[in-house]
Amino acid sequence: MVEQPAYACLQTLFRHNSILADTLSVLHWDMSTMMPEGGAAARADQLALLKTVAHRALTAPQVADWLAQAEGEVDEPWERANLREMRRDWVHASAVPADLVEALAKAESTCEMAWRQARPAADFAMVLPSLKVLLGLVRQTGQAKAGALGVSVYDALLDQYEPDGRAAEIDAVFADLEAFLPGFLARTLEAQARRPSPRLPAGPFPADKQRAVGLEFMTALGFDFTHGRLDTSFHPFCGGYPEDVRITTRYDEADFTSALMGVLHETGHALYDFGLPGGRWRHQPVGRARGMQVHESQSLLIEMQACRSPQFLAWAAPRLREAFGGGGPEWAAENLYRLGIQVKPDFIRVDADEVTYPAHVILRYRLEKALIEGAMALEDLPAAWNEGTQRLLGITPPDDRLGCLQDIHWYGGAWGYFPTYTLGAMTATQLFDAAKRADAGILPAIGGGDFRPLLTWLKANVHGKASSLSTRELLVQATGRPLDASVFKAHLEGRYLG
Repeated sequence: MVEQPAYACLQTLFRHNSILADTLSVLHWDMSTMMPEGGAAARADQLALLKTVAHRALTAPQVADWLAQAEGEVDEPWERANLREMRRDWVHASAVPADLVEALAKAESTCEMAWRQARPAADFAMVLPSLKVLLGLVRQTGQAKAGALGVSVYDALLDQYEPDGRAAEIDAVFADLEAFLPGFLARTLEAQARRPSPRLPAGPFPADKQRAVGLEFMTALGFDFTHGRLDTSFHPFCGGYPEDVRITTRYDEADFTSALMGVLHETGHALYDFGLPGGRWRHQPVGRARGMQVHESQSLLIEMQACRSPQFLAWAAPRLREAFGGGGPEWAAENLYRLGIQVKPDFIRVDADEVTYPAHVILRYRLEKALIEGAMALEDLPAAWNEGTQRLLGITPPDDRLGCLQDIHWYGGAWGYFPTYTLGAMTATQLFDAAKRADAGILPAIGGGDFRPLLTWLKANVHGKASSLSTRELLVQATGRPLDASVFKAHLEGRYLG
């Protein structure tokens, strides 16, 4: 029998683990949308076993040898990038023992199910015991990976979501934003007060009609319903895999805009997944999305940049009016546009406007850093959350549901994720600016409900690149420069003060 080249062995290994990851994603979707509460313990065992199987395969003794031998077997740029990403995965996995992987997976499932009960009850104490266990395991994982990567514990956790992301760089970006935003917010509110206040169309808006509108708009954006679906969950998300993308939203019958913007946001994620390269790269690390900064940029580019534009609202307004049987000036495109860019500090991150949104992320970033580093006790989280919200936004949450229980991330084990939201918002602005400069027909097409020119540009410059480039390299190639806060600030000034 002829021995396979090391690189071929690695390709087989990563293909198998990619298929396991796809399976895990659908099991997570089911847990969030359809699984009865009584299935939680069994589901935790299932998730833990699959993660352990994948971990053991990746950390088998021969993998280190394959990685070393494969260095002399690859010469194509995408193959070299694939090997780089394989090694990144292996370093992360090999740093953590299998029993910790299994324990962490079970703790994530247990804590998430506890959060599902604690959030509607607005009672942080209900989830505190399981969150303590989970945070302890997250710290252990971060410590193990920090040693292997030669970085801090927080940076090791961040690296799982944003490859090569570092807190020192984020601190500088967020300090700049924190210095800019309060003054800008004051100017925005002053300018907003001089204009007529937009009027929210009167409800109720039945959930089934909201769902129908969501499906119509998803179709216009290019969502492929032969390879995806829309459901409801406690917290909107996008899951699944490129052949079967699952997105969710939640409905408020008093306000259709919340669910609709959630659908548009998650559709942006889905379009990125649909646009990733298939074929030989489909189940290889290089064929995956390039970290959460870029992934979040795709959802926010669709939601915040394209779908809050006057052009899109001119197309959307008559469709919304017809769907909900509306009439009157509140259904005019100009009113809906002003409603979509209305700035008002609010408790809920996913409903926050573009100006105050970074404050939500800065708060979560600093809190999770403090918790990971042991500078703050979990018991102090609700009070610290409320104090930070008051300091950054000038409002204080009245209860835990509108405070520290509103997001699923920590309770599902995602620590080190939050900074990517604001980095993604800045990236979205820069990419959309570059796309419009490259193709003057993009905005007029959106005004006609046609997103194909925009998706063509994104496919060529972002989606199709997958993980062949670093985040910085991708931005430089697509826009001519690395992440530049001045583009984000100019966008805000043009939209909110213009």
